[in-house]
Parts: sequence; structure tokens; C-alpha cells
Amino acid sequence: MQTDYMQVAINEAFKGMRKGEGGPFGAVVVRKGKIIATAHNLVLKTHDPTSHAEITAIRKASKKLKKFDLSDCEIYSTCEPCPMCLAAIEWARIKILYYGCTREDADKLGFGDKEIYADLKLAPHTKLVNSIAICDEELQAPFKEWMKKPNKKMY
Repeated sequence: MQTDYMQVAINEAFKGMRKGEGGPFGAVVVRKGKIIATAHNLVLKTHDPTSHAEITAIRKASKKLKKFDLSDCEIYSTCEPCPMCLAAIEWARIKILYYGCTREDADKLGFGDKEIYADLKLAPHTKLVNSIAICDEELQAPFKEWMKKPNKKMY
């Protein structure tokens, strides 16, 4: 059965790539043996660098299931997810990820996540993005209000 889901992801990758909508990546979210969402990379179509197959599939699945906690789902991806997609999978609480090609395979095609993976290991002052913390009491106001909110829902 797993190979059936991966075949759907492969078909999605071909679909998006052949339409010129994005790179050769596809993903499928499955829940209790049923396909909930399928997606392919849409970066070129949407001009949105976050429109990777996995994130798009997670967005579709969350919308369809009307929940952000997808811990009862698994995801199939044609390629090892980039750090952004892996983080999205973790935020969605998905516990099982199946993938095909590796990050090294993607790197050979020019989809290099190597710099991002390396950057994640660096100290803040040496990262690719120059991050500057602005410590101001006013910036704490939303956090303070959140802490007092009696009906807050954590995610």
C-alpha cells in the first residue's frame, strides 16, 4: 500500500513539473489508509518560495480535516524534505514520513538545501540571514496578553 501512495506522489511531481508550476516534487497526506490531500511544488506558479509540495499538502489536509493537528496522518514525499518542510511536518504533528530521493539527490539537480542545513548548526551571529533582536517592552505586549487569555488554544 505504501508504494501506491508514493506512486500518487510521483504522479503529482510529474504533473507539477510538466505544467511548469515547480520542481519535481510531490507529496501525499494519508489518514487511516485514505488519501486526504495530494500536492506538488507550486513555487513557479505562485511565486511563493514556501509553496513546496509537503507544505501545500499539509495546508490542503488541514483545511479538509478542519484541524491543525495531523498526528493521525502520515506523509509521503518524493524527496527528503527541506528544513522548512520538515519543520512544517513537525508543526503538523505528523509522526510518519516516507520519502524517496535524498537531499543529496536534490542537491545534484541544483535544489541545494545544503547551505540551509549547515546554517541551522551555526551560531546566530554567523548565519546566512543577519538576525537582529530588538529588545523592547512594547514587543512583549502581545505575549503578555496571550498569557492572560483564558481561552487560548495552544498549537
